[in-house]
Amino acid sequence: MNAEKRQSSRVLVVDDEASARSGLEKLLRQEGYTVDAAADGVEAVEVAAERPPDVVITDLKMPRMDGVALLGKLREQDPALPVIVVTAFGDVTSAVLAMRAGAEDYLTKPVDFDALLLTLERALERSALRVEAENLRRQLRERQGEGVEGLIGTSPAMQRVYRMARQVAGARATVLITGESGTGKGELARAIHAKGSRAKGPFVTLHCAALAESLLESELFGHERGAFTGADKRRIGRFEQAHGGTLFLDEVGEIAPSTQVKLLRVLQERTFERVGGNDAVTVDVRLIAATNRDLAAAVQEGHFREDLYYRLNVVHIDMPPLRIRDTDVLLLANHFLRRFAAENHRKIEGFTDEARAKLIAHRWPGNVRELENAIERAVVLCDDARIDAEHLPIDAAPVAKGALRIPGATMAEIERYAILSTLEATNGSTTRAAELLDISIRTIQYRLHEYGLTAKSKRPPAAQ
Repeated sequence: MNAEKRQSSRVLVVDDEASARSGLEKLLRQEGYTVDAAADGVEAVEVAAERPPDVVITDLKMPRMDGVALLGKLREQDPALPVIVVTAFGDVTSAVLAMRAGAEDYLTKPVDFDALLLTLERALERSALRVEAENLRRQLRERQGEGVEGLIGTSPAMQRVYRMARQVAGARATVLITGESGTGKGELARAIHAKGSRAKGPFVTLHCAALAESLLESELFGHERGAFTGADKRRIGRFEQAHGGTLFLDEVGEIAPSTQVKLLRVLQERTFERVGGNDAVTVDVRLIAATNRDLAAAVQEGHFREDLYYRLNVVHIDMPPLRIRDTDVLLLANHFLRRFAAENHRKIEGFTDEARAKLIAHRWPGNVRELENAIERAVVLCDDARIDAEHLPIDAAPVAKGALRIPGATMAEIERYAILSTLEATNGSTTRAAELLDISIRTIQYRLHEYGLTAKSKRPPAAQ
């Protein structure tokens, strides 16, 4: 291991013997490691919480908390943290117990420093390999559809959302997320927060449509004691709660005009007064807003302030409805199936062909939320290895007279329908139909001969 990697690695040494602890600490520092030390397991847990180590070297026999108990506590904080235990010669049984509990390796006293260095470097290398493997798994999940912090979808519409989310995550600019109910606007807001520089700060949510105007103002800005009947103590509002992080205002289009004015001031000046108070409160908050309303139309109609609209709409991301994300429906359905099967302790392998066809055919007016609820219900009702169409509480979209049933039609039937419908729309013009379908006139003529029809024939019959 080179000196640069050693300097970037933090080692926590835990031993109740001061001389052994300080000696090991000194030698490791000389090798280029950053070293913290603790006199027992209790102190070690506190040090690890404040300055997370890359590897821990701990004695087994210690007062207050021994090495095995410490191992358990450290694994609660970081399940992948490598821990090397040191035990007295002849007390190998305790070392074996520690290994079974998850220790990376063990050494016997007196410690051979060269052996310790080799063990330490191997532990750090294995830890680095685990991190790399997890990164590769994460990249694979993204390629398979898990885009940004749990958002799922491979459709072009969702790929555009991912690109925008990654671009704006590190900025402070206000983001306006639009889209129908159930499309995942809240999940996108969380993803933007998690990917940004404020990820360690709070993520605070407020659903604006769920509160009356007076209550909404108090929720946003807080209130002082005695501000109104029932205000028996000061209350901190969502803006103050989100200081240093992100505030997500869902259904922001439902905010009353008087509250819109106060919200605009916070965005412009980053200060406000609590309800019933006079002292200015300064906050550092990144605002993300969402709505299923057309705010531009609301501005034209006089229901929403134009200046506030432009303040909110610095970056605009539109969440696509599920009906135009047809390639994502089964991907999401399988994701929900795995989750709800695990939660309900059910062994369900997947969906039957009929169930998949029903999922694809449905238009999902409730979007991802409706799909999630449908799969949860199906998991509960399913008593077989696979979910069937009868378990899904949805109806497939009706098939119009003369239309194809997709899925359910063959490629030959789809081609026939496309050619004959286009010819009907072009009044039998093979030239125009060929242009629209991006095929040759000769291909259309050949297919018509196959069908036993002419260009002036009527609309094709429905696929069976």
